[in-house]
Amino acid sequence: MSDRELTLRFLAQPTDVNYGGKVHGGAVMKWIDQAGYAAAVAWSGHYSVTVAVGGIRFLAPIRISDLVTLQAKLVHTGTTSMHFAVEVRARDPKDAASGDRLCTHCVIVFVALDAPEGKPVPVPAWTPTDEDDRRLAEYAQQVMALSRAIEPMIEGLPSSAA
Repeated sequence: MSDRELTLRFLAQPTDVNYGGKVHGGAVMKWIDQAGYAAAVAWSGHYSVTVAVGGIRFLAPIRISDLVTLQAKLVHTGTTSMHFAVEVRARDPKDAASGDRLCTHCVIVFVALDAPEGKPVPVPAWTPTDEDDRRLAEYAQQVMALSRAIEPMIEGLPSSAA
């Protein structure tokens, strides 16, 4: 693992699940935000805030007692922003042969601040070093461009629909 990656592991708990016995999407989004925050603070050395999440996909359910692994990987930096690709995987810890299954993935963007209510500060630059890194950086930028393109459409919806 390099300085631009962070991994969290824990067991999904009964308080995380919905009536169907699967982990709530909101709980997964909270975990993504926590992993992204820890990675952003580690990279920047500053308090950081979430400014966007894009391309989130829920692919497979997470069940109570699954061993959950979140991996946040820095894939792009701006002047004050950091984009992380986050993957959420899960597996039954009693069945090692089953392997990890990809449950959710997304791009999450943080901005570093000089204080919790402060102003944005520059972050250390990161430059892709190989083809995989270049593809991830391009993917992060495309996901966020799509999210920005959708914003005007959402703003035009009646308040009860948004």
